[in-house]
Amino acid sequence: MCGRFASFKNLNKLKNIFNFINSDFKIAPSFNISPGQDVNIIICYKYENYFLPSNWGYNFINRKTQNKQTVINSRIETINTKLLFKDSFLKRKCIIPANGYFEWCNKEDEKKPYFLQLGEGELIYFAGVWRKEKYNDDKRRVFSIITKPANKKISEIHHRMPIIFNANNAQEYLDCKDNNLNFDNLEDIDLNYVEVSKHVNNPKNNDEKCIIAIN
Repeated sequence: MCGRFASFKNLNKLKNIFNFINSDFKIAPSFNISPGQDVNIIICYKYENYFLPSNWGYNFINRKTQNKQTVINSRIETINTKLLFKDSFLKRKCIIPANGYFEWCNKEDEKKPYFLQLGEGELIYFAGVWRKEKYNDDKRRVFSIITKPANKKISEIHHRMPIIFNANNAQEYLDCKDNNLNFDNLEDIDLNYVEVSKHVNNPKNNDEKCIIAIN
């Protein structure tokens, strides 16, 4: 699961790492990105990288309830078979740059938030998929973060985690057109985690207090 993440540091490095074709984008640091918010994602079109705004979450109508639902994560185990994601995984891969993400763990009869990161705000890259959806009288780009079973270290906090790349593997994923990338052989990013305050629980709180360890 990945329900919140942060993107606040070293973002200007992305321009040099991925050589974006477009320059008409704004990099807005955020310490508490939640579903439904617009963030910039990296996509590859005709072997050129673009940094484009996208809204977090795929939307669909539940056939049983006829209610609108939003899905923010997609499981790597079923992404090739789920109708909602299958076409996107084949044709529309993306990378979501971040400096870390939040997870909540049930400990001592309460949910405690943790911030997971690589070093002090080092860039990491979530694997994702994207598509265009009808929005009012227009269309907008939306994305979903791909998750996998958590490794031994992260499973102490949660049983799922995002698929996380280094910069080289991120580009390889973007370039992969036939889904033959072996995720099991990718380098496992060694994340650290710290308990943070419940200040992060409110999506309206967007400041450094969200990521500061409380012990």
